[in-house]
Amino acid sequence: MRFSAASAIVLASLALAGCTSSSGLGSLMEQASPSQETTSSVIRPSADIAPVVAQAPQPVMAAPTEVTTMTAPPVQVAMAMPTPMLSTPMEPAIELEDMPTPDAKPIALIAPSRPMKATPFAPGQIYGRRFRDAKPINFGKAMSPRNFAVHGVDVSRWQGDIDWPKLRTQGANFAYIKATDGGDHLDPMFRKNWRAAEAAGLKRGAYHFFYWCRTAGEQADWFIRNVPKVAGALPPVIDVEYNGESSCKRRHNPEKIREKMQVFMDKLERHYGQRPVIYTAPDFYRDNLRGHFQDYPFWLRAVAEPPSKVYPGRNWVFWQYSGSGLSHGVDGKIDLNVFRGNAAQWHQWVAKTSG
Repeated sequence: MRFSAASAIVLASLALAGCTSSSGLGSLMEQASPSQETTSSVIRPSADIAPVVAQAPQPVMAAPTEVTTMTAPPVQVAMAMPTPMLSTPMEPAIELEDMPTPDAKPIALIAPSRPMKATPFAPGQIYGRRFRDAKPINFGKAMSPRNFAVHGVDVSRWQGDIDWPKLRTQGANFAYIKATDGGDHLDPMFRKNWRAAEAAGLKRGAYHFFYWCRTAGEQADWFIRNVPKVAGALPPVIDVEYNGESSCKRRHNPEKIREKMQVFMDKLERHYGQRPVIYTAPDFYRDNLRGHFQDYPFWLRAVAEPPSKVYPGRNWVFWQYSGSGLSHGVDGKIDLNVFRGNAAQWHQWVAKTSG
């Protein structure tokens, strides 16, 4: 978790004043404390980023279908009508268990001689990794991110204005873009990033940051209302993790958490015709997801050790290996990811799962 300067000052002031309390986030945790590994969804903005302007919802007649005992939120949220249930079951996600571990030798960089002027981009072309890392980690020779053929990024409003053509030539072959969180927040940069990523030739997908104080049904409706259903898009992502800076301090038991996730994912799968990807972090996975959702593709955050150490026995499709990436085209840090497989397997997975 990255804390803002204001948060640090408040904490320091409390410590000097000798204040103590028996309440707060610590008392709400049922198990271990959350790790420091959180997505860029919850990064605090820098001074030059403008604040979010709340969007006024437009009321409609639909109501969430999920039964819940939660207290209703203070803001009435607009929701789209739910999509009818498909008559046939969805095809399981592609299995990647037999994918080989990447070769230890770094792949050759595939980039034009003048990368910053390479427009339009060749469809399906794979660009080699040219990122840097402010806090590089040695994951071992066999699992070095450099050995993977297909790299990508995930972004939100905290990255500000992105030069997507430059970012692609640096090795961003795909991008997951923050779209929504909760039942009423739309990332103010989503629509711009969604269009610009496609124009630069990246494979793109959208992710939703799950909020535990809203019903899963209304969160799914909010995502569907804001994220277009378009051919070629990557499967949608549900981002489930602990967030100590959220106003929602509720901690459900693991069974309830999985139930809410299932409601959300089922609704997205019916609408988009794609099985959602589950993004998570080590502590949340340990407490709630270990051994479950075996038929779903996982996107795992592991920035200190490789996934095999942090999530033993879990198959995965994407690995977020850094939250401190540096790249031309982006001011500041950016999350870096790899696809588990070679270029041919990437094209196969995209063809099988894209909308």
